[in-house]
Amino acid sequence: MHTDTGSIRFILNGEDITLRHVPPTGTLLDWLRLRRRLTGTKEGCAEGDCGACTVLVGRVVEGRLAYESVNACIRLLGSMNATHVVTVEHLAAADGGLHPVQQAMVDYHGSQCGFCTPGFVMSLYGLWLADPAPDRARIEKALQGNLCRCTGYEPIVRAAEAIAEARPSAVFDPIERTRADVLAKLTALAPAETIRISDGDGRVIVPASLDDLAGILAEEPKATVVAGSTDVGLWVTKQFRDLNPVVFINHLTELQSIEETAGGIRIGAGVTYSQAFDALCRLKPGLRPLIDRIGGEQVRNMGTIGGNIANGSPIGDTPPPLIALGTTLTLRSKDGRRELPLESYFIDYGKQDRRAHEFVESLFVPALPTNTHFAVYKITKRRDEDISALCGAFRVTLSADGTVTDARLCFGGMAGTPKRASNVEAALLGKPWTEATIDAARTAFDADYKPLTDWRATADYRMLAARNLLTRFYLETSGETAQLRRFEEVA
Repeated sequence: MHTDTGSIRFILNGEDITLRHVPPTGTLLDWLRLRRRLTGTKEGCAEGDCGACTVLVGRVVEGRLAYESVNACIRLLGSMNATHVVTVEHLAAADGGLHPVQQAMVDYHGSQCGFCTPGFVMSLYGLWLADPAPDRARIEKALQGNLCRCTGYEPIVRAAEAIAEARPSAVFDPIERTRADVLAKLTALAPAETIRISDGDGRVIVPASLDDLAGILAEEPKATVVAGSTDVGLWVTKQFRDLNPVVFINHLTELQSIEETAGGIRIGAGVTYSQAFDALCRLKPGLRPLIDRIGGEQVRNMGTIGGNIANGSPIGDTPPPLIALGTTLTLRSKDGRRELPLESYFIDYGKQDRRAHEFVESLFVPALPTNTHFAVYKITKRRDEDISALCGAFRVTLSADGTVTDARLCFGGMAGTPKRASNVEAALLGKPWTEATIDAARTAFDADYKPLTDWRATADYRMLAARNLLTRFYLETSGETAQLRRFEEVA
C-alpha cells in the first residue's frame, strides 16, 4: 500500500495549478483541451511530428528561467511539476491586441486554413524570446517541427524575419512582465520529497533526488521511467500501452550536468539534445549535422540522450556515433554504480544490459586522439523530422605516413542493435588510407550485417548505402567535400 504524498503543481499561463489526481499516461494536450478548454493547442499527429500542439514550457535551469517549445501531444501531465506552461491563448494583450508574433503572421499571410497556425505562433514565440536577431537558418531550424499543408513556408519565414526587431515593452509581453515572479514560484515548487499520486489503479511517482529514484526502482522494478517522453509518449498515443507506475525524472538536476574536460565530456542522462548541442559540437563538430536533424526543435527540447540510449532502439540516432567514439556508460542502482562500454549495453533486439532496478545515470565521451577523422551520416526518406533508415558513424586514426592505426565503425538500422562493423574495421587496420583499401573493405560488410527489409528501406539498399558511406567518408577525409556536402545527408 502506497500513501499519496504531495501533488503536481505548476503554472498554466497566469494561473497556479494543483493536481492531486494525475493518470500515469495522461497527456498535457488532453488536459489542456478537455479539462481546460484551451483549444488553440491542436491535436494533429499525436506523435510529435506536426507541431500543431506546440506550447512553451518554462523551467528553472541553473538559476534562470528558460522557455522551450514542446509537443503537448506526447508530453505527459505527470512531468509538469515546477514548470510554467504557456499556450497561444496567453499571448494577446488584455484588450485583445495581438502579440507582434501573431500580428506578423497576419501581415505576411502566414496562415490559410489556420489549423497549424497556433503551433507555428508558439514556435516563433519561443524563437523570439531566445534570439533577438535570428538568421534564416536559425528560423528554419526553429520551425523544423511544424508542418503546414496549405500555406507554404515562405510567408511564415518572412513573418519570422519581420518580428526580429519588434520588441514591445516588458509590460506588454506575457512572459517578460512576469519572469521574476514565475522564477520565484517555480523555484519554490521543486519537490523537497518524493511525490506519489494515485489515480484509480494508476500511480505517478516524482522522486526528489537520485537517491530516491534508486530506492523507488528497487521497490518498483517494473516501473516505467520517463524523461522526455519522446518515445514513451508514442507508446501511449499510438500503442495505447497501460503503463503503471510511471516515474518522472525530467526535473532531476543531478541528471542534467555537462562536464567538459581535456579528456572528454561527461553528460548526465537527463540532458536534452538541445542542452547538449553546443558542448558536443565543440568536442565533435561532426555531430552537428546529426543533432540538427533529430526530430524537430520540440523533440530536441524534450528528448534526452540518456533516454535514447536506455530505450535501446536499433535505429536510435545517438548510439552509432557514441559507440564509434568509444563512449562509456554509467548505470546506477541502490547497490551502487556500474560502468560498461556503450557497445556492450546493447545485447539483442529489445534487450539491453540494464537490470530491472538500474537506470542510466551518465555517459562519458572521450576526446578524439590526434590525426583522427570522424563523421556520422543519417539516411532518411525526408530530410527533417524523420527516423533513420540507416545511420553510420566512422572514426579512423591515421599514422604520419597515412596508415590506419585505429578504426571504429558503427551502424544503426543494419541489425537488431546498434552494431560495430568489426570485419570492415579489421580490413582497414594496418592498411594505407587509399581508395584501394576502401574498395577491398567494402566487401567485408557482408560478414558484419544481414539487414532487414521494411517500409523504410530494403536490405539491398541498406547494404549498398552502408558501403557507399564508407566511400564517402574516405573521399571527405581526402579533401573532396564540396559536391558531397551540397546534398547533406539526404538519401
